[in-house]
Amino acid sequence: MKKPGHLKVSEARPCVNSFSDLPPAVCQSVGDVLARVGDKWSILVIAMLARGSMRFTEIKRSIGSISQKVLTTTLRGLERDGYLSRTVTPSIPPRVDYELTELGHEVLVPVTALAAWALSQRQRVERARAAFDGRKG
Repeated sequence: MKKPGHLKVSEARPCVNSFSDLPPAVCQSVGDVLARVGDKWSILVIAMLARGSMRFTEIKRSIGSISQKVLTTTLRGLERDGYLSRTVTPSIPPRVDYELTELGHEVLVPVTALAAWALSQRQRVERARAAFDGRKG
């Protein structure tokens, strides 16, 4: 028996706020943006630069466990996508500073909100993991 308000699949209407109506090229573009800002190293670099301009070694020291190669790749990707700027000051050795652009500061809003949510939900996630792991053994 159908419940009141039940629709057949063919009768269902897409939600106005869903991504289901977007063309594949747009979905790919959204995915590319989310992949960059959702990457753990990108988030950490953006968070470090929220404090202000930093040199490569300062960023590396602040993050700790990141390799030089991964940090270089992350910084280049963030610069390419417009989240940070790179300024080279001629000296010996050259001084290179990184800082957030306007776009980089704007992305702090959703990233900070997501981090706050993750922090508030970490115990629920840990309990779910423990329950899942208990079933697997």
